[in-house]
Amino acid sequence: MYKVIYHPDIPKHDLLKIPRNIKAIIRRGIEERLTQEPFLVGEPLRHSLKGHRKLRVGDYRVIYRVQGSTIIVLKIGHRKDVYAQVFSRLNA
Repeated sequence: MYKVIYHPDIPKHDLLKIPRNIKAIIRRGIEERLTQEPFLVGEPLRHSLKGHRKLRVGDYRVIYRVQGSTIIVLKIGHRKDVYAQVFSRLNA
């Protein structure tokens, strides 16, 4: 079982724009699927996001990386703009 750490901006910015029912589905996806097998359920990202992975939850994406037994969730957002927005959090 992996431990999940969220970027500090996720509750302040990311989750405010997501409908409540979708938030529940995303939370369930992270807690039930991602914490069990992050390498099997998430797809690796390429190019400038190499080393990171994505979990698809409907039209939303959870961008994360695995370090040892810890999953660091960097961004949660709609698929149309999540990849462009995650770069501001890579060095934070």
